[in-house]
Amino acid sequence: MTLPPNSLSIAVDRADRRTLPVQVADGIRAAIDRGELGPGARLPSTRALSAEVGLARAVVEKAYEQLVAEGWLDARRGSGNYVRDVPHAVRSHRSPRRAQDPPVAQRISLRPGIPWTPPRASQAWKRAWRDVGASPPPGDYPDPAGLLDLRTRIADLLGRARGLHTTADSIVVTTGSIHGLDLILGALSANVGVEHVLALENPGYRSAAALATHRRWSVHDVPVDREGLVVEELESAPPRTPAVYVTPSHQYPTGGLMPIGRRRALADWARSTGSTIIEDDYDSEFRYGIAPLPTVTELVPDRAVYLGTVSKTLGAGVRLGWMVAPPSMVERITETRRAIGDYPSVPIQHAMSSLLRDGEWDRSVRTARRIYRARDRVVAAALSRFGELRGVGAGLHTVLVLDTEVARDVAADCAANGIDLPTLEHSTRSPTTEGGIVVGYGSVADDRFDRALRVLVDALDKRLIS
Repeated sequence: MTLPPNSLSIAVDRADRRTLPVQVADGIRAAIDRGELGPGARLPSTRALSAEVGLARAVVEKAYEQLVAEGWLDARRGSGNYVRDVPHAVRSHRSPRRAQDPPVAQRISLRPGIPWTPPRASQAWKRAWRDVGASPPPGDYPDPAGLLDLRTRIADLLGRARGLHTTADSIVVTTGSIHGLDLILGALSANVGVEHVLALENPGYRSAAALATHRRWSVHDVPVDREGLVVEELESAPPRTPAVYVTPSHQYPTGGLMPIGRRRALADWARSTGSTIIEDDYDSEFRYGIAPLPTVTELVPDRAVYLGTVSKTLGAGVRLGWMVAPPSMVERITETRRAIGDYPSVPIQHAMSSLLRDGEWDRSVRTARRIYRARDRVVAAALSRFGELRGVGAGLHTVLVLDTEVARDVAADCAANGIDLPTLEHSTRSPTTEGGIVVGYGSVADDRFDRALRVLVDALDKRLIS
């Protein structure tokens, strides 16, 4: 059923504090709540609705994308956008707030690394768990490397999405990147006569440093610049440093993309020193201008371990990841897991296999990529006048380089106005020459994101312009 645009009763007020896309999305949600748009109803095309309400087509497109992301609409290629069957409870709590209502006092977090996840389960997600429920309970301990079917599908995913050609025999299923790192450090700890030192990017992923310390490894900080880890600085690491942990596709948190020349230099360093490169490819699904560069692991497969995770796609609570490792390390890790009873969950693995098989993984990535691409551009447009931006065009966050003291003041101003904004200093373990703020835009709803960005711009104007 196709409804004429005027049946949506969408009112747009340019004096309203809400952005135009948010007003359009709110109007459509209200029409669904009133029953004007029932399940299966086909919405007007973006061109028709934009002409009816007198707005740019891009405004309506953004509103539709948000509603698809939230689970209100179903986008069907070549057919249009249709209302999904949304339970009444969901409709009730998502009813739009009237313009005259006072805003609810609630803090907004711009922490990086938290992804968008659908507010309601997709049909593929439900089907995946129905498949799990139809299978008999696992009666014995599973393969400590993971189910063969899942490892085969992960190998296929890595080949087509990352150009990393591998096989199921080289893959170990984990509960996430940190679990994978723990397994690697445990395997490397068995090397007698080697000082246990992990070289880490600085600024870098604090959880990786915390794990290394917990494992009684020493941490050696290696500086980063706008192109990621500075490979030449590895020369200052202790002799025979067994491992270096890097995030070359989108350095965490500064956003640097390691160019191919530096990747090759890192591979050469690993060969010459006998060290292991631990490559954490935590958000490589999200690039908005260029295709991902080849993985470091592809350049030096015998001296590198590749870590992947679903935490930036399906959500951190799923607790699933994988590693690609040389055969000797796979054997050592699986032997250890079997000995201590560290087995991956069979039901979760079956569900992930179903999602990969049915294409839900790819659909989730495409939907999230559209949202993040739009927000990446909004952040760049709003903040570029204040200084150098890093990490633009990829991932779920952007860094604005600032003096450390200024970054602290801006974060404090935002905090006083209900916006939690981390600084680079939070990810720094030893002194660096640069500071900045880290703007995460993954999981915040559009209207809250717009408000947070306005508060941030006001704080920057106060500190840098006045």
